[in-house]
Amino acid sequence: MIEIKGVHKSFGDLEVLKGIDLNVNSGEVVSIIGASGSGKSTLLYCINAIEKINSGNIIVDDIDVHDKKTDKNKLRQNLGMVFQQWNSFPHLTVLENAALAPRIVKGFTKEEAEEIARNELIHVGLGDKLDVYPTRMSGGQQQRLAIARALAMKPAYMLFDEVTSALDPELVGEVLDTLRLLRDDGMTMICVTHEISFAKEVSDKVAFFHKGLIEEMGPPDEVLGNPQRERTQQFLSKVL
Repeated sequence: MIEIKGVHKSFGDLEVLKGIDLNVNSGEVVSIIGASGSGKSTLLYCINAIEKINSGNIIVDDIDVHDKKTDKNKLRQNLGMVFQQWNSFPHLTVLENAALAPRIVKGFTKEEAEEIARNELIHVGLGDKLDVYPTRMSGGQQQRLAIARALAMKPAYMLFDEVTSALDPELVGEVLDTLRLLRDDGMTMICVTHEISFAKEVSDKVAFFHKGLIEEMGPPDEVLGNPQRERTQQFLSKVL
């Protein structure tokens, strides 16, 4: 379980998160929507301890993420994160990219790491690309490689930061299909996304962020189908 309690985050004088409360239970998919600059991605960075918080608490499986005693590197092994840009190593093959972290971080042998990586790559539909270099693949395939690379660490949670925003429209579907697959596997996920129809389809709950606050949160049929807050209504009228 991920528990976010009263989280504030500022960059200098700019307060980006103004008191966020959010619980994510095991097996849940939570989608976060909202305009650019509303704090969505910053929250993911704070969950993964990439950014420090100013106040509040983020608890992952009873571990306080921002406690000075917490081993951040060990914590991140349980929190897979996929960014807007896939950031693969161009000089390594697809299989070598996906096997790198299990070998270096978890200490698996080359053979063990490659077996884990191969299974995850097959799982996301890249079983025929193992010996290909990332620059020879489409953006959608590279993003699926990034997902497989995160899954190879066997995390309990996956954080997705607008993973389709850098893709051409015709490539978006293949990445969303991969997220649907993870949902069907029971993976706990937090997805920052602009894909409203996808959020409605896969989410257990949707949180609408506005200027650093959760303006409205609940089941997708309620938040997206019958929003109660004026700002949510205005946002959805513009993006739908």
